[in-house]
Amino acid sequence: MGEQNVQQADERRMRAFTRALIQDIRALERMLSSDIFGEPVRHIGAEQEMFLVNASMAPAAKSIEILNSLKHPNLTTELARFNLEANLTPQPFGGSCLSAMQRELDALVKVTRDAAHKHDADVLLVGTLPTLRKADLELNNMTPMPRYAELNRVLRQMRGGSFHVVIKGVDELEMEHDNVMLEACNTSFQI
Repeated sequence: MGEQNVQQADERRMRAFTRALIQDIRALERMLSSDIFGEPVRHIGAEQEMFLVNASMAPAAKSIEILNSLKHPNLTTELARFNLEANLTPQPFGGSCLSAMQRELDALVKVTRDAAHKHDADVLLVGTLPTLRKADLELNNMTPMPRYAELNRVLRQMRGGSFHVVIKGVDELEMEHDNVMLEACNTSFQI
């Protein structure tokens, strides 16, 4: 689930980071070409992102409270305070691994749901929460961690300001938004 070691990036740090990343990629290429890893054992892992909702099915910004009450090593924050992430234990890919992953996911959703109920919230597994409003996507609903604030700052800087979104289809949407919280509109199951 990563480390929470975040520093504000300046040009010097970005150049140093880029150099280190290129060195790491070259080292990995050498390791792969020299077969240093031996016979690979294939593994599969997954993460499930989830919405937290209130009794009206609107977003419930309760992730910090729920995580603090659970202290579960496989549950972590997401960008928005109304999202959580469950990380499944990597499994050797074969046999009944998918069934094992399903059982683990069911158990994680259950403990999360039980904890959410104690905070007047529930868990909903859905791609896009239809009750989200633009007002829900303000910075007061961003998880209060330096990594998310820095992500917002860097992406705004890279874009030169606000985020322009165009969605085409049966229902169309075009809008401007001043922060990265649009990323919190979607949750997914990622293998």
